[in-house]
Amino acid sequence: MTDEPTSPVLAGVDMIMSEHVTGSIVVGVDGSASSDAALDWAASQAAAEGLPLILLTAVSTPAPRSAAWLTAHGIDERRLRVQLKEEARALLRRCDRRVHETHPDLVVEHDVRCEDARDALLDADAGLLVVGTRGLGSVSRLLLGSVASTVVKHGTSPTVVVRSDGPSGTGGGVVVGIAGDAGDTAAVDLAFRIASARGLTLTAFHSFWDVVGADEERDIARDEPGYDDQWELVAGAVASAAARHPDVPVRHRLSRGFADERLLRASRGADLLVVGHRRKPFLSELVYGSVAPHLVEHAHCSVAVVPYREQVSPAED
Repeated sequence: MTDEPTSPVLAGVDMIMSEHVTGSIVVGVDGSASSDAALDWAASQAAAEGLPLILLTAVSTPAPRSAAWLTAHGIDERRLRVQLKEEARALLRRCDRRVHETHPDLVVEHDVRCEDARDALLDADAGLLVVGTRGLGSVSRLLLGSVASTVVKHGTSPTVVVRSDGPSGTGGGVVVGIAGDAGDTAAVDLAFRIASARGLTLTAFHSFWDVVGADEERDIARDEPGYDDQWELVAGAVASAAARHPDVPVRHRLSRGFADERLLRASRGADLLVVGHRRKPFLSELVYGSVAPHLVEHAHCSVAVVPYREQVSPAED
């Protein structure tokens, strides 16, 4: 009996799978511990929802202009390309076996891209994209900035960034940030989808800042007077999704303070934090930053980032 995976491997590693099955979950893999954590999370989500799982890896082959340099140093460029591609095939076979050890009936497909990992992930046609936080592991901050953060800032697919350096399955459920704008619907829908599939509770969390309480960051009690409009905003944001997912226990939470700071605190003990993200023009992103990438880097749990369906223009930012 062969130890080859049960799912088919693409015969041509250079092939780009330009169209995945609608709604597929795509996970970026690179052989690191962080990648394995993302793989496990993606596989369990795909199995719970009955969706195909796409294993995606990127092969950075030498650029044509490097051929002369490689030849000058005694390196067979063609042989190097073959070796890199075979290593990609072997990686996907290992990942496939890992998935099928726990989910033997899950449909798994392989997608190998000969391009930069950031471009490969941004181009992935994913219903849900899953990545790890640490890339290849040895320079976590650098690779987080260049890969996961790039996907979060510029991607068009909902993206889950799975943390492998903290507690998992803590029982805190899914926390979804409510901004009170048009981006809430997609973020709330994904939060309920994941909570329902995993049997988790859901907390709808809204933070606000006002001059009166500028120096007082705290949660607001439900019976505290003067906050009816804020509580109604939270309830309204999740009402439709809650009706479609009666199996998900829902809690409303209101907090005073800056959104990023209060959401970071809310992420303690949570299984997943879900937030919306409006992509900004490059200069605005550089100067003002953005809440979602900050949460991806500093949250105490995995983070799902859902891009707004409508995008901001430079004049609006």
